[in-house]
Amino acid sequence: MPRRLKLLFIPFIIIILLAVPITDTITIESQKEHKLLAFFPLRAADSRFQIVYTHSIHHSEVKESYRVLKNGTIRQTELEYEDTAVGMPANAEEGETFRMKDGKYYIRNMKRDFPWIDLSTGQVSADHRLVAGEKVTPFKEFAEPGSVVRIKKRKLSLWQQWKGVNLVGR
Repeated sequence: MPRRLKLLFIPFIIIILLAVPITDTITIESQKEHKLLAFFPLRAADSRFQIVYTHSIHHSEVKESYRVLKNGTIRQTELEYEDTAVGMPANAEEGETFRMKDGKYYIRNMKRDFPWIDLSTGQVSADHRLVAGEKVTPFKEFAEPGSVVRIKKRKLSLWQQWKGVNLVGR
């Protein structure tokens, strides 16, 4: 291969490597602006995350647990909460288990599947937090309180990852 062609070929390969989406991530995007706000890479061994918030009526903590399936579906696997009043389930659906332990209610073995999750972040007391791995990140660090965000599985290129906010890697 002539030297001049090699010099053209190398930048072309670098551009392709930077632009091709290759990393499986969970992204959080602004619904209003359709802008990537934050992401965290999915690891084969750990495709789980949680959304934790304070319930607006009960003022008690709620924990929603999710797992990302190979096909990109987000599956809710567990719900933990302290009050069965307004807005919270009082029992489990078919195939799920409902249990009370140490003053908390647990619904486990959930298989509620979503292509994405649209979430309205709390303006006052909800204090939504994302738990990915060992890292807990308040949504207010990357999203405006009261805004609507979409959480979904998406492949990101190296370039998109460098531009975005990696919630686990910072």
